[in-house]
Amino acid sequence: MPRQSISFSKPNDKVLKAQVDSEEYSSKSELVNDLIRQARKQQSQIDWIRAKLEESEQSDFTNDSKEEILKQSRSLLYGEI
Repeated sequence: MPRQSISFSKPNDKVLKAQVDSEEYSSKSELVNDLIRQARKQQSQIDWIRAKLEESEQSDFTNDSKEEILKQSRSLLYGEI
């Protein structure tokens, strides 16, 4: 596995250290790799949703634009306006 040297801000390092200290992860590297896997999975899900929105938009399933649907979704999920 390729080795990398990265720096963390103090707050982020505290979070990583706490996770390792609680034995949730065996090392910071394991935790960072897990976070990257989660981010990749989340991006994959976002890409799928975006494709479905575009498909719906093109099939006249909805009159709302992709941006309007995403805005509504964010509002429901995160309480944004």
